[in-house]
Amino acid sequence: MSYNFRILTRAQKEIYESGDWYEEKQTGLGYRFENEVIGKIRLIIKNPLHYPLKGKFREASLNSFPFLILYRIDEAKRTIVVLSVFHMKRHPKNK
Repeated sequence: MSYNFRILTRAQKEIYESGDWYEEKQTGLGYRFENEVIGKIRLIIKNPLHYPLKGKFREASLNSFPFLILYRIDEAKRTIVVLSVFHMKRHPKNK
């Protein structure tokens, strides 16, 4: 059972902005951040039910950065939708 994948514009913006911030702090760190996000998304696509359900959404945390990937599964469309990629010290509704 394979799933399609969709990432909301908001989540894309969060990834790029966070990657830019890390890159300003240390050359190559932004690249590492973005690669870790991509790697975690690949794992989500392979096994979307693996990560915990928190209310209506699932959360997958990154290993090296304090970020969560918030997503939902649209079973009718067989699609994983990434809603947000945010720092764990920030609440996604406060953006």
